[in-house]
Amino acid sequence: MLQEGAHGKWTVSSSDESTEENSDGEKPSTSLLSDAARGRTSEPQYPCSEARKAAHKRKASPLKLSDKKTSTEIPPAEKQRTSQEGLGWCLSSSDEEPEDQEKRAHKETLKEEKCDASKEHPLNLCKDDELSENQKAEEYDETLSETQDTWDLLNGGNPFRFFLTKVRGIEQSYNSGALHIKDILSPLFGTLISSAQFNYCIDVGWLVRQYPQEFRKKPLLIVHGEKRESKAELLAQARPYENISFCQAKLDIAFGTHHTKMMLLLYEEGLRVVIHTSNLIAEDWHQKTQGIWLSPLYPRLPQGSSESAGESETNFKSDLISYLMAYNSPALKEWIDVIQEHDLSETRVYLLGSTPGRYQGSDKEKWGHLRLRKLLKEHASSIPAWESWPVVGQFSSIGSMGADGSKWLCSEFQESLVAAGSSVTTLLKCDVPIHLVYPTVNNVRQSLEGYPAGGSLPYSIQTAQKQLWLHSYFHKWSAEISGRSHAIPHIKTYMRPSPDFQKIAWFLVTSANLSKAAWGALEKNGTQLMIRSYELGVLFLPSAFGLDKGYFHVRGKMLSESNDSTTYFPVPYDLPPEQYGSKDQPWIWNIPYTNAPDTHGNMWVPS
Repeated sequence: MLQEGAHGKWTVSSSDESTEENSDGEKPSTSLLSDAARGRTSEPQYPCSEARKAAHKRKASPLKLSDKKTSTEIPPAEKQRTSQEGLGWCLSSSDEEPEDQEKRAHKETLKEEKCDASKEHPLNLCKDDELSENQKAEEYDETLSETQDTWDLLNGGNPFRFFLTKVRGIEQSYNSGALHIKDILSPLFGTLISSAQFNYCIDVGWLVRQYPQEFRKKPLLIVHGEKRESKAELLAQARPYENISFCQAKLDIAFGTHHTKMMLLLYEEGLRVVIHTSNLIAEDWHQKTQGIWLSPLYPRLPQGSSESAGESETNFKSDLISYLMAYNSPALKEWIDVIQEHDLSETRVYLLGSTPGRYQGSDKEKWGHLRLRKLLKEHASSIPAWESWPVVGQFSSIGSMGADGSKWLCSEFQESLVAAGSSVTTLLKCDVPIHLVYPTVNNVRQSLEGYPAGGSLPYSIQTAQKQLWLHSYFHKWSAEISGRSHAIPHIKTYMRPSPDFQKIAWFLVTSANLSKAAWGALEKNGTQLMIRSYELGVLFLPSAFGLDKGYFHVRGKMLSESNDSTTYFPVPYDLPPEQYGSKDQPWIWNIPYTNAPDTHGNMWVPS
C-alpha cells in the first residue's frame, strides 16, 4: 500500500501491516512456527517476532551497499525518502486504543508481543549442532581475573547491587563490574538446588547451556506466557530435558504479555532473587545494554520463625510473595513457601510489579504506575523547587499514547512519576519536563550489531504516524559513561533528575516499556486501573540507603571506586540526554534504510 505523509512516500506490504501494526512487538510470529514445522531451519527455532525475523534474515543474507542498484529486494526504496525528515516514533501496537484493536482483532494474535517482543525475540536461533552467528553471541571466555572481579562484586563492591550485562566488542575495562548470565549461574554465587526462570522469550537449549555442567540437571521451572503453537514449540524445545517443568502465566486480557524477567535461585547456602531486562536468548546477552538487580544471598530462617520474620524495611518479601500469588499457580506455591522460609531483611529496594487485571479500591495501588505513585508519596522526600526536576524515561518499545499527551503520558502517567511526599501538586500538560530516550536510526546503524540491532526495537511506521506529537520528547541514546553508546539498549529505566542532572530523587530499572499495557490505564472515571501484562522492576530510593537528603548524586564514572558508597548512583547512560537534532529519526523497523551502510557494511531492507 502506497503511503504519503510528513515522512515522504513509502510502500508497506499488507503482510507487514497486518502483523506489526497491532503489535507491541512481543507476540510470536505464527508464520515462523509454521515454517519451522515445515522443516525450514534457516529461521530461529523458537517463537520470533516479525522485526526479529527481519533481522535474522538480514544477518543470514546481508545486503551490501554496493548491491543497492542491482538488488530487486529493495521494494519501496525508490518511493521512500530514506532521510525520513521529521519522522515520528514507531510505537508498539500492543497498546493501541481499543477501537484500533478491534479493527484488527483477527490479526492481533501476533500483536502485543511484537513490539515489546519483536525486540524481545531472538535474531537467530540455533540448534546445538548449528550455531553459526549465534555461536558468536554464545561464546563466553571467563578468565581468572574476571572470576576474581565477580567474587569482589559479590562481597560489597556494588552497594546498589545494580549491574549491566557484559558486552562483547567494547573496551574490556567497561565490562569490569558487569555480569554475563554464566556469572549469575556460577557456583561462586551458590550451590544450586533448583531454579525458576520467568521470562518473555526463551531459547531452552541455550538457557540450559548457561548453567554450569554440574547444575544442568537440577530442577528448573520456566514461567512463560506462550499460548497455542508457540507454547507447543516451547514445550518441544524442552523435551530432551527431564528436569524442566513449565508454568503458563494466565493472560486473560487481550494483547497482554508475560514480560517479567526474573530468576529465583535456591542454593544449599540460601536463596537469591535476580530481576533483570534480558530475554533468555543469546543475542540479549551479547552486544546490548541490559540491566540486572542481584539480591544479597538470603539465609534460611530458623525453623519455627513467624510469618512476618525476615521482612525488609522495604516490604520486599511480602511484595514478592504477593506478586507470585497473582499467578494463582500451584507450581509457584512451592517457591512462595521457599521465600517464606528465608530472611530477606537485607533488601534495600522496593518491588514494583504489574499483573493483568482490572483493579479498584485499595487494589488499584498494588500494581503499575499507581504502585509507583504510592511508593513515591510514602517514601520519597519533597525537595524545594521539585516541579523543576524533570522526568527521564528510557525504553525499547512504546505503546499507543493516543492523539496527544493529555490522553495518558502527560496526565495519569506523569502524575505518578512526579509524586513525592504526602502532598503533591497535580501538574498536567507536561509542566514537568519529560525526556524520552529511544535510539535514532543512526544509533542503530552505528551500533555493534549494525542494522539488525533494530530487530529488538520493533516500532512500525503505521504506529509512529499516529503519534507524531511524541517526537518533541525524544532524546538520543548515548552511554559514553559506561562504554555502551554502541550497545543498543534493551534496558528500561525511569528516574527523576535535578535540573542540572547532578542528582536523582529515585531510579527504577524494570521490564516495563512505555505502554499502557505495561503500566496500566485508568478506566471508569479513574476508579479502575486496567493492566494487560506482567512486568517487574526494582525502585531505588535514597531513604532506603540511609540518605536523608532526598537524593542520590549521579556518579561521574560508572567504574569509580566503591568509596563513593551509597551516595553516588551509577546511572548507565549519559546525562543530560541530548534531544534529537533536525536530521535525527527514531528507529522504525519496517521501512528500508539504504542510503548509508551500517558497521558491517550492510543496508536494511526488512521485507
